[in-house]
Amino acid sequence: MEYDVIIIGAGVTGSAAARFLSRYQGRFLVLERASDVCEGTSKANSAIVHAGYDAENGSLMAKYNVRGSEMMEDLSKELDFAYDRCGSLVVCLSEEDRPKLEKLYENGVKNGVKDLRIVERAELLEMEPNISDQAVAALYAPTGAIVCPFELTIALAENAAVNGTEFRFNTEVKEIREKPEGGYTVVTEKEELSARAVINAAGVYADRFHNQIADTRIHITPRKGEYLLLDHTAYGHVRHTIFQLPGKYGKGVLVSPTVHKNILVGPTATDIDDPEGVNTTAEGLAEVIEKSALAVKNVPTRQTITSFAGLRAHEDGHEFVIGEAAGHPGFFDCAGIESPGLSSAPAIGEAVSDMAAQRLGLQKNEAFTAKRKGIVKAAELSVSERNELIKKEPAYGQIICRCESVSEGEILDAIRRPLGATTLDGVKRRVRAGMGRCQAGFCSPRVMEILARELGKDLSEITKKGPESPIIVGIAKDRI
Repeated sequence: MEYDVIIIGAGVTGSAAARFLSRYQGRFLVLERASDVCEGTSKANSAIVHAGYDAENGSLMAKYNVRGSEMMEDLSKELDFAYDRCGSLVVCLSEEDRPKLEKLYENGVKNGVKDLRIVERAELLEMEPNISDQAVAALYAPTGAIVCPFELTIALAENAAVNGTEFRFNTEVKEIREKPEGGYTVVTEKEELSARAVINAAGVYADRFHNQIADTRIHITPRKGEYLLLDHTAYGHVRHTIFQLPGKYGKGVLVSPTVHKNILVGPTATDIDDPEGVNTTAEGLAEVIEKSALAVKNVPTRQTITSFAGLRAHEDGHEFVIGEAAGHPGFFDCAGIESPGLSSAPAIGEAVSDMAAQRLGLQKNEAFTAKRKGIVKAAELSVSERNELIKKEPAYGQIICRCESVSEGEILDAIRRPLGATTLDGVKRRVRAGMGRCQAGFCSPRVMEILARELGKDLSEITKKGPESPIIVGIAKDRI
């Protein structure tokens, strides 16, 4: 069976492309090598909606960042994911660096970022009492925001699925071949598929597929960033996302609130060879602690509940590679999507889906449903609202994850909804069971039991994040 469009990768860019493509009539398929959406770069980043002042004026990064930032709030209302326009501050730590701050402001104005201004130290202290004693001024971007990258990606993918897009997980694409008569053969480890067009949103592997088709070559380097996530008790130490003036490897170590009322600190920026190299290091985490203290005083890093690392798909030209490959009709790249990739994803998805639809002559999908309702967060309801919910579904009265106050009802919803969770990490990303202080030490067995029951599987078949991550490898009493 031939598809109109096959999308490679179910990260935030691929899921955005799928969601916006589903506004059109056609047969669309998303192929993902992992067991769920949001398993790669999209799950481990700074969760920032950048205002758009940093990217070079005239670049694709600037264009899609500003447009994506403008889209994000309305999209959050349509798809019901957490969004907080907390604003951002880029801190200048010496008078000698003030020209760099002013240049950043001027670049932001050229890029079309609204309401930018430079605040001096007195106002900066009112905004952020824990700012460094060395801070002399800051660039304030009130349009800067934060989101949950899991919720954003899952919301986009669910909405695409509801509108008819097919998703296949645990399916790795090995090769793409262009057909002499037009269109493409997409070779997976399981079968060969046919498509009139392909959207390449494969993250750190996007150069591999681009280079199989396009006449020009690109090269992507995995750039590792390590982070610390602090407990809820640290929330409030900063109110805005705090950046330092950008350097060679990006925006430096940030300190930021999260939409779930934690504090996030990081990342580092280390170029590596391994596209799966998401291990943290003592040196990297020490760098995060040291550099965060340059802009923010007394960051309570002793309240760290977990550390993690993510990879950015850094293209050698430090620019997004977006659009149809010259001379190869129907092959569209979304490659080199590093920061501000999360911020840009809605705009990239919108643009590349329109390109593909125009190329194929697709008609509008009159049945397209733009709205999606997220999972009810029982802990955020009033007492009366929660009592009514429990009357209808008693599972909402059974707390499974104590740290995050996640009920069994929410976990059931996470499993039963479109593209529902099938793993521990899938549940965690949808409802935060296991995201709290004990990091799943208490709730994992109960979540596994619920997954096994709902999916009709043996407990030993429940994994952390797919076939290569078993949790139960045997029964102790069988080995005595």
